[in-house]
Amino acid sequence: MLTSRSLLSGIALPLTMSALLVLAACSSTPTPKSQQPMFDTGASAFSRDFRATNTDACEAARRALLSQGYLTTNSRTDTIDASKDFQPSGDKHVTIEFHVVCTPGEDAENSSIVYANAVQSGYALKKSDTSASVGLSILGSLSLPIRSNSDAMVKVSSETLQSSAFYDRFFDYVDQYLRTVVKATPVPPAPPIKASELPPSPPAVQPPPQPQQQSQQQPQQSQQSQPQQQQQQPAATAATAPH
Repeated sequence: MLTSRSLLSGIALPLTMSALLVLAACSSTPTPKSQQPMFDTGASAFSRDFRATNTDACEAARRALLSQGYLTTNSRTDTIDASKDFQPSGDKHVTIEFHVVCTPGEDAENSSIVYANAVQSGYALKKSDTSASVGLSILGSLSLPIRSNSDAMVKVSSETLQSSAFYDRFFDYVDQYLRTVVKATPVPPAPPIKASELPPSPPAVQPPPQPQQQSQQQPQQSQQSQPQQQQQQPAATAATAPH
C-alpha cells in the first residue's frame, strides 16, 4: 500500500515542474522592438495611396499637420517636415517630429503614395551642482567654498511611433483635405499688358466752299435786277421827253 508520504511526493513533483515552467515564462525578457521582424510584405502603416498628384497630396498633408498644431520647418512640393512640443510635467518635455514624403504612384498623372514617419523624443530636467574653493594666501590656508546650480534639459529617449491608429488618423485628414480643399494648382500668371498707340483722330469735316454758293446766287440776282433796270429805263425816257 502507498503511504501518505509517497502520495504527497507524487503530487508535489508535477506541481513543482509546472511552477518552474511558469516562472521561466515570466522571467523571459521580451524581444526589443529593434529586433522584431521588419520589412514585412503586408500593408504598411507608414504609407497610403491617394488618387491625386504628389503635389496636391503634399499640400493636403501640410494642411492636415497645420490643423493639428504642428509647426512646419521644411515645406516643399514633395517633402514636409513638422514638429510639435508637449510638456507633460514641469521637468519633462516631449517633441514629435513628423516627416512626410510624397511620390508619384503607378499612374504618374493622377495618383501618389504618401509616406509618413513620426519620431517621439523625450527630455528630462537634470540639475547639477558644482562647487569650487578659493584660497586666500594672506589668511593662510583658508578656503571659501562656492556652489552653483545649473539646470538643463537632457534627451533621455527617442523612438519611432509604431501605432497604426496614429497614422490612420493622419491619412484620414489628408484624404479629407484632398476631397474638400481646392487643389494646389498654381494660378496662371496674367498676360503682360502691352501698350498700344492710339489711332490718329479723323480729319475735321470742312464746310463746303462759300464762293460756289455765291457764284450760284449771283446769276439769280443779276436776272432779277435786269427786269428792274428795264422797267426803270422807260420811266426815265418818259421823264426826259419834251411836252
